[in-house]
Amino acid sequence: MQFDGVFAGGGIKAIAFIGALEEMEQKGFTFNRLAGTSAGGIFSALIKAGYTSSELKNEVESVDFQQFLDPKPSIIPFSFMKWLGLYKRLGLYKGVEFENWLTEMLKKKGISTFGDIEKGSLKLIASDLTQGRLVVLPDDLPDYGLVPEKFSIARAVRMSSSLPYFFEPIKIYNGKGEVSIFVDGGLLSNFPMWLFMNKKGGKLKRPVIGFNLTPDLDKVKPNEINNAIEMFTSLFKTMRTAHDLRYISEEHAKNIVFIPVDNVNTTDFNLKIKEKETLIDLGRNKTEAFLKSWH
Repeated sequence: MQFDGVFAGGGIKAIAFIGALEEMEQKGFTFNRLAGTSAGGIFSALIKAGYTSSELKNEVESVDFQQFLDPKPSIIPFSFMKWLGLYKRLGLYKGVEFENWLTEMLKKKGISTFGDIEKGSLKLIASDLTQGRLVVLPDDLPDYGLVPEKFSIARAVRMSSSLPYFFEPIKIYNGKGEVSIFVDGGLLSNFPMWLFMNKKGGKLKRPVIGFNLTPDLDKVKPNEINNAIEMFTSLFKTMRTAHDLRYISEEHAKNIVFIPVDNVNTTDFNLKIKEKETLIDLGRNKTEAFLKSWH
C-alpha cells in the first residue's frame, strides 16, 4: 500500500525516523510523495532516492556527525573564529561538509537534481528571510529565476536545514543579481503536513501519514515565561509550531505518529552508537503502536 509521508524537523532527533521507516517497510507500506523540513527533509530526500531503513541505519551508525561542523581553517584561535564567523557569516558552521555528504549519498542512487525524480514527489520547506516568506522547494524556485529540474536536491535540503546562527544561511541570487538569504524551514513550518492536505476537503488520492518528534497534542506542555530568556525561547518555539498547529486538527492528528524525543538535543552531533540505536528503537516502537490502532 502506498502513502504520502511528511517528516518533521528536529535535528539529530530525526534518527528516530529510521525506526519508523523500518516498521513501515515490515508492514509492506511504501511512500509515493514525501515532504519534510530540515532533518525531516534530509530523510525525505534519502527515502525518495531509494534508501532502505537498513542502509540508513548502517550509514548513521558509521558516520561521524561532527564532521558536519566545518569552521573555516585559520591560525586564529578556534573559539575566537567561531564567534567571528557568527558575526560575519551569520553562522558558527558552514554546512558545506553536510551538503557534500548528502550529494554523495544521493549520487550513489543516481540522484542529483529534482529532474531525476518524479515531479511533485518531494517537497521541502525553507525560510526566505530577505523576502519574509515561507518557500516550498522546488515549487517556488521559478520565483527566483531558477529551473526546478536543474536544481540540486542536496542544496535544497541544506537550505531547509540551515539552523539559524548554527549553520551559515544559504544565499540565492536571482536573474537580476538580487540576493535572498535562506535559513531552516522550521522557522515557519516545522511539520508541513498541510502540503498534502486537500484544501477543498475532497478525498485524498492516498493516505497521508506524518511523523512528528513531539508528544501527542494533548500532552504538549504550555510555555513557562518568567523572564526575558524564557520569553525568547517561547517566541522561537511559537514561530516553529503555531503555523502547523492550525492544520493539525483532531481529525488529522489520528494520522500522525508522535515520537517524543526528550533526552536528545537538536544539535547533539556527538551521539554514541548506543544512543543512536535507542532513537531508532523509539521510532520503531511508536510507529508499531500507531499502526496497530490506525485505520
